[in-house]
Amino acid sequence: MRGDDPKAGAMWSYRTPEQRVPADHPLRSVRLMTERALAELDPLFNRLYATGGRPSVPPEQLLRALLLQLLYSVRSERLLMERLDYDLLFRWFVGLNADEAVWDVTVFTKNRERLLRGEVASAFFEAVLRQAREAELLSDEHFSVDGTLVEAWASHKSFRPKDRGDRGGGAGDFRGTPRRNDTHQSTTDPEARLYRKGDAQPALLSYLGHVLMENRSGLAVAGTLTLATGYAEREAALALLRQTRARRGARATLGADRAYDTADFVRAVRAEGLTPHVAQNITNRHSAIDGRTTRHPGYLQSGRARRRIERVFGWTKTIGLLRKTRHRGRRRVGWMFTLGLAAHNLVRMRTLMTAT
Repeated sequence: MRGDDPKAGAMWSYRTPEQRVPADHPLRSVRLMTERALAELDPLFNRLYATGGRPSVPPEQLLRALLLQLLYSVRSERLLMERLDYDLLFRWFVGLNADEAVWDVTVFTKNRERLLRGEVASAFFEAVLRQAREAELLSDEHFSVDGTLVEAWASHKSFRPKDRGDRGGGAGDFRGTPRRNDTHQSTTDPEARLYRKGDAQPALLSYLGHVLMENRSGLAVAGTLTLATGYAEREAALALLRQTRARRGARATLGADRAYDTADFVRAVRAEGLTPHVAQNITNRHSAIDGRTTRHPGYLQSGRARRRIERVFGWTKTIGLLRKTRHRGRRRVGWMFTLGLAAHNLVRMRTLMTAT
């Protein structure tokens, strides 16, 4: 017998969003780890907000919503609010009741500067990392480092000569003329730099994102975003290495690709107490890595483990909305880059903890 198709105009429900989410849903473990990390950030939130006045949207809910935006690749805050209005799964993760009104999209604009000033993304990233360390998922001996391009929210047409301002450009008139970062600047995002990763790659207005990964579980243990320059990858790698808990000693290693094969970088890594397992670059030059390093079996193992860092970049770009940033300025793009690394670690830790 065919069932009826009633056109119900209203519906009553006695089931909460908590009851509607399946017990084995992947977001449950992610939400549990997120709650633990946000609990550690409670003193930081108290310092950022005034003690009096009208109550604002809780920063915990804002961060949960931004995490959902990265986990589900929602391309804008406006679409995020639209989905939060009708999706019970999103409401449950953020902490809203089924009939509770969602906030206006301008809340993100007004609160973003406060979150930037408090460096909330870095604090949240460290809180998530502490959970991985407590679960014994991190290695303190073997690491890999690499950098990737994060395309800026600016077009080639905005890359104008500095001395002429807005009068020097037009649609297509840059073709056939030399353009350099020391003479030109984007009018849309002045901090973006024209850069390309390889000879066969196009030059794009970009930033450089850097990640230090531990080799055991493939988790990002440090990350930063810098201006796109030819020395930024090696300088950022050393800075990330110094701020981590890497064990210094003969067994500790740092893997990297051929772009890091320079005498200065290899010397600096050895001075930090780690063995540089850098891929040799012997194209029309001599490598800074000789047989004293390549003869050991661990050198090949580091080369194989180093490729896993591409999974971090792949996730943050295809899922985490960082193939082309939606923000302008190094501070805002760097804030989202750090939050994207934290979201990647949460997804990776969920998989590792389920397996163990």
